[in-house]
Amino acid sequence: MIRPSLLFCFLLGGSLLANSQSTEWKPAGDHIKTPWTDSVKPANVLPDYPRPQLVRSGNWTNLNGLWQYAILPKFSGDAIPTSFQGQILVPFAVESSLSGIEKTVGKDSILWYSRNINTPGLAKNKSTLLHFGAVDWLCDVYVNGTKVGTHQGGYDPFSFDITAALKKGNTQQLAVRVWDPSDDGPQPRGKQVRRPNSIWYTPVTGIWQTVWMESVPTTYIASTKQVPDVDKKALHISVNAENLMPGDAVRVTAWDGTNKVAEQVLTGTNETDLQIANPKLWSTENPFLYDLKVYIERKGKPVDAISSYFAMRKISLAPDKQGVQRMMLNDKFLFQYGPLDQGWWPD
Repeated sequence: MIRPSLLFCFLLGGSLLANSQSTEWKPAGDHIKTPWTDSVKPANVLPDYPRPQLVRSGNWTNLNGLWQYAILPKFSGDAIPTSFQGQILVPFAVESSLSGIEKTVGKDSILWYSRNINTPGLAKNKSTLLHFGAVDWLCDVYVNGTKVGTHQGGYDPFSFDITAALKKGNTQQLAVRVWDPSDDGPQPRGKQVRRPNSIWYTPVTGIWQTVWMESVPTTYIASTKQVPDVDKKALHISVNAENLMPGDAVRVTAWDGTNKVAEQVLTGTNETDLQIANPKLWSTENPFLYDLKVYIERKGKPVDAISSYFAMRKISLAPDKQGVQRMMLNDKFLFQYGPLDQGWWPD
């Protein structure tokens, strides 16, 4: 016979286990789902490298997954909450089914996120960058209680150097504060409204693109911009590099497969033209892409390196035989047709 105390413990343990399982993440609501819903797993959410136009081999960490969240009154201030209301699956907006929450925030409330992140000890001359693919709309980011930056804008990626805010040890605390007034504010919002109907969409509040972290050299390539000039058979490229030292050089090379087709070394300037002889033009029939590699060199040795790509193509306007302006691809008229893809999944 089971003693009463043991029976109580057994029932209590079973109750706690059932409650734990019932509070595990799952899509919220009973809306239409896409065929991909069942493949979403909290431990492996959008695992792909998030920046294909500037790829740096080395240490990067995907921070998508389950975070703590809280929705608090706006007047509650900027203090990071000491307790949270549950878990949210990042990077799905809090109003969405896949977030596991499906709640509206609005102009009078603040959405908080929190999670611990692991940062192995940094090597000498290394920095840690924290990247957000997009957060809608106004957000403050804190690392170990220190505000590392503020960003305003719901559609563009942004980054912060969080090196100075890291503490000894591998575990760091990350928090994000978000305010989004939706259609009660002046910010660009597309078709987001508080009362969606017809062609108007549910608001999208908070983190809705991949969050990730990478380790970079103190001197590193932050961004590049490529603009093709088909008429001049050239690619204009500008390189934005952080913390360049006197004497540093930036080497830019263009590749057709394993064949190097152009190279320039930049010193004292951040932009140049690469001459592309006999360029292979990008078209809908032949969407050819060149590979691009960019290096920062110091005393002949690489400090940082990234890979990217570009297309040689020309977009222009010209009148047809009837004098009607047409958009041209590589000086040829291309009839355009297709559905309007708004980019929103029902889940």
